[in-house]
Amino acid sequence: MEEKLYDIAERKVDEKIKFYRHLLSYVVVISILFVVNYTMIPNEWCVQWVALFWGIGILFHFLKVFVIFEKFDYMYRDKMIENEMEKMR
Repeated sequence: MEEKLYDIAERKVDEKIKFYRHLLSYVVVISILFVVNYTMIPNEWCVQWVALFWGIGILFHFLKVFVIFEKFDYMYRDKMIENEMEKMR
């Protein structure tokens, strides 16, 4: 049981680290694109579309890792399986 809990915790931590890396790359790339856009074409903003659509991707990634994954984690799945098995008996 302890090993199973460790595996679950390890997967959760890995998913959170992936999200933070994704967020960091978003901030860095959008910042660079903002500077390039401002210096090359100050009157026309193209970076906003990249920021918007990538930001939507970040939002979905956040929801997956911190909302959905937390509510429907592996312990919850195990409880559901146990409930179904009880119904079958």
